[in-house]
Amino acid sequence: MTPSHPAPAAPVTLYRHALSGHCHRVELALSLLGLPCRLVDVDLMQGEHKRPAFLRLNPFGQVPVIDDGGTVVHDSNAILVYLATRYDPARRWLPATPEGQAAVQVWLSAAAGPIAFGPAAARLVTVFGATLDATGAIGRAHQLLGVMEPVLAGRAFLTGDEATLADIAGYSYIAAAPEGNVDLAPYAAVRAWLRRIESLPGFVPMPRTAVGLSVNAS
Repeated sequence: MTPSHPAPAAPVTLYRHALSGHCHRVELALSLLGLPCRLVDVDLMQGEHKRPAFLRLNPFGQVPVIDDGGTVVHDSNAILVYLATRYDPARRWLPATPEGQAAVQVWLSAAAGPIAFGPAAARLVTVFGATLDATGAIGRAHQLLGVMEPVLAGRAFLTGDEATLADIAGYSYIAAAPEGNVDLAPYAAVRAWLRRIESLPGFVPMPRTAVGLSVNAS
């Protein structure tokens, strides 16, 4: 997709871990906005994100981080807002109206809350061996999906007929939910929404891991 704002003078550097949904949502936003980027993989297993060089980029010691010509931004939702505000003056991805912004913010908050503590947490157990309450995380994931299903039964995307940052923020961990033993089969509208996002020009997939319910998936 052609960017609606002059592209940055140099590619945006994205510090990431390839299996992180937080990182994927940023990579997806960069691609949907048509922005050039340089991917730098951070070795979380070796603790690279806790070393002084990385902590100078993000004192919280977490990926993702972007460096856009010297402007360093961390936290995936903050990065999404930055990219949409800077490179999408048409405000397709983050509407300019108070109502539109509030509608998007609801789902950015969901990404930092129910998504993070539901499907994302369940996947942390199976993909990364995290010592979390898998049963509780799966239950929270189904509560979230139970909210999303009727919303998406009545509209194409989370806030209306066009995709926004709300959909970018929600996609990665919902699409990968089966890896955390969260069954998407009962949620036809959610699955149709995932397919619509995957059909957007510039869509890039997140690498899949053969764990949980995804082991026997085609």
